[in-house]
Amino acid sequence: MTKNTEVVQPGKFVAITYTIYDREENTLLEHNDLPIGYVYGGPQTLIGGMEEAVLGRSVGDTIELMVAPENGFGQYDPNLTFTDELDNVPEEFRHLGAAVPMQNDAGDIKNFYVTRIANGHLTVDGNHPMAGKTLKVHVRILEVRDATKEDLGTVPINPMMYH
Repeated sequence: MTKNTEVVQPGKFVAITYTIYDREENTLLEHNDLPIGYVYGGPQTLIGGMEEAVLGRSVGDTIELMVAPENGFGQYDPNLTFTDELDNVPEEFRHLGAAVPMQNDAGDIKNFYVTRIANGHLTVDGNHPMAGKTLKVHVRILEVRDATKEDLGTVPINPMMYH
């Protein structure tokens, strides 16, 4: 008797783990051992062709794919970096990694992050940390099953994987 193995297809709930490397430097950028669940074909989309890569696959399968910047987190935009004198920056933002909310002319607010403090100046960057990088992504499929109503309404979104 053969085991009935679910395969990834539209409408199925899929749980994965993943690891992301910078392809050029082969450095680890993100590793997630906690399963990320989503409904295949649902409103969430995974980066860079990951959905297409898992289509037709089953529990236990591992997939490796390369994701170009334009299919991942975009090209690095130097216009999203700003440097100012440290004295002009409020004290609470004077440390590396600080999130600095900035508002554009349309009223949209986006967090920029302090990436450099040197020579009396502070630099903030609004690019995603993986912008401009070609990514090597390892995906492991942990679960495939029919999606429930709860899955359709309450699947958590991991901001690093969705855009």
